[in-house]
Amino acid sequence: MSLDEALRWKASPREFVKRALDIAVSVTAILLLAPVLVAVWVAIRLDSPGPAIFCQRRVGRGERPFNCFKFRTLRHKADDNIHRDAIRRVWAKEVLSNDPDAPYKLTDDPRVTRVGRVLRRTSVDELPQLVNVLRGEMSIVGPRPAIPYELEYFRDWHHRRHIVKPGITGLCQVRGRGRLGPDAMLEMDVEYAMNWTLWTDLKLIALTVPAVLRGRGAR
Repeated sequence: MSLDEALRWKASPREFVKRALDIAVSVTAILLLAPVLVAVWVAIRLDSPGPAIFCQRRVGRGERPFNCFKFRTLRHKADDNIHRDAIRRVWAKEVLSNDPDAPYKLTDDPRVTRVGRVLRRTSVDELPQLVNVLRGEMSIVGPRPAIPYELEYFRDWHHRRHIVKPGITGLCQVRGRGRLGPDAMLEMDVEYAMNWTLWTDLKLIALTVPAVLRGRGAR
């Protein structure tokens, strides 16, 4: 399926089931995790000036932009040039960290707050994206939503990852996280986009919990 075909896409029965699964999981998670969400919101506000929720433009299905929500882990209005430079260095095959579990992560990013380091290590900063799932902009399972300037480095076939909605978790989060370079990550993204099944989604959801608890590659 090309991106043009994706833009004209009409849901098949399995996509309706995937959407129902997304709604069921996100609503259940929000209800069960409500105390955690409130506690994290308070901790962020007490730790550093600025809003608790960070909104960033990301690339969605069919390469349509949308506002992606996260708990703020950086100083308010932090300069994004550090991340832009990190993306450039990763694509130039440079290692960003001496941490064997996260060689392609900025483990010493000076913009990250004290609470932010904990949120990133536990992936709790991603929980507000459950709202994006409810809004239909994301799925529970799918490729991670790219930042628009990351697309500058994509090869033609990499764009196939956008024939599906981006997700909170996926193959990369389960198989390697920060240990994977950009080529390996995008290969997994395209693999998922071209071959996903509902059974695959259920397995990846189940495997995400132990992957998060291990915390390897998440910084």
